[in-house]
Amino acid sequence: MTAAGSRIAAIARALDEEGYRERPIAVLDLDAFDANLEDLARRAGGTPIRVASKSLRVRGLLERALAHPATRGVLAFTLPEALWLVQRGVDDVLLAYPTAEIGVIRSLCMLPGTLEAVTLMVDEAAQLDMMVAATRDLRPGRDRPPLRVAIELDVSYAPAPGLRFGAHRSPVRTAAQAAALAREIAARPALRLVGMMAYEGQIAGVTDAARGPHGAAVRTMKRLSRPDVARRRAEAVAAVREVADLELVNGGGTGSLESTAAEPAVTEVAAGSGLIGPGLFDGYRDFAPRPALHIGLSVVRRPAREVATLLGGGWVASGPPGADRLPTIAHPAGLRFAPQEAAGEVQTPVLGPAADGLRVGDTVWLRHAKAGEPAEHIGGYVLVAGAGTDAEPIRVEGWLPTYRGEGAAFL
Repeated sequence: MTAAGSRIAAIARALDEEGYRERPIAVLDLDAFDANLEDLARRAGGTPIRVASKSLRVRGLLERALAHPATRGVLAFTLPEALWLVQRGVDDVLLAYPTAEIGVIRSLCMLPGTLEAVTLMVDEAAQLDMMVAATRDLRPGRDRPPLRVAIELDVSYAPAPGLRFGAHRSPVRTAAQAAALAREIAARPALRLVGMMAYEGQIAGVTDAARGPHGAAVRTMKRLSRPDVARRRAEAVAAVREVADLELVNGGGTGSLESTAAEPAVTEVAAGSGLIGPGLFDGYRDFAPRPALHIGLSVVRRPAREVATLLGGGWVASGPPGADRLPTIAHPAGLRFAPQEAAGEVQTPVLGPAADGLRVGDTVWLRHAKAGEPAEHIGGYVLVAGAGTDAEPIRVEGWLPTYRGEGAAFL
């Protein structure tokens, strides 16, 4: 049995001893989470880390990460989520994506403390006009602070016409475009430009450990993309600083912490998935987070030799469809998905000689391909800690609700 398998088996025994027998169950290994947090801090090299909430979606884990001296603030994925977090004590939230929710923008102006704590993301003038129009009647005097905004710069890699690597994000690609948008913001007194963000997804979000021509091509693309990103980000930041003082310049992700943190123009890096170590992160060459989140499903059928059927299991990750979006079967070893069914919404057959050792009521443990998406399926995570030795056995530390388990209104 591998070391990872031995730890999951020890966790399973601790859960059974404490009476946690219902499935499905999601278990968060605090030792792995804390070790991953320390490793992110090491990799960031002193550059503050903004915690990406979409990779956790558990307020208690966000608070645990924010208590570390290497972290600063939250990178949120919706404005309703940002307001919800501020009302629960988070005082620095950068929105990662633009919003078109007029009612929620108005709430930003009316809820106590939110205008000072939340920074909105913009990438074109139409968004600015919408914000100003939506809040004009809420600004009768000079005592209300302006809306804080940040510009997103697109740093996808386009080495030749028709060839492009990276996410389709902002239309702002050049320093001149960034400066023009900064001047549009400065012309609207209801808004104040305080930051910039640029996410190099083609570096941070693409696995690169595969052998063969594909892996070599990905590594070459990343190597060529890094100096292009650094140059364009530095040029854009310098151009925007001619228009406005910037409090923050955010960049990167778990997969690019070292290279992003090394750029002089960057004041903070973003990370979140590296705290969890999901299945997709097994495919990176330069770092290896510890698996922190384990999902247990019940065996409910034994339809044939070398076949055991799990109830549910179809928590397939977002993104381009492919085998890498399926959960990873973590324990017991020697199981694989049935090719004609894979991970199904209501049942998931697993195949292999190891299936003959399973009985109805046993648990098979999976890891989701992505870090935060399991929180959309389950109400809370059971917390465990301990070395798993005779001297320090695994112990159950409690339970934390996910956003869904808290009944978060923005969901």
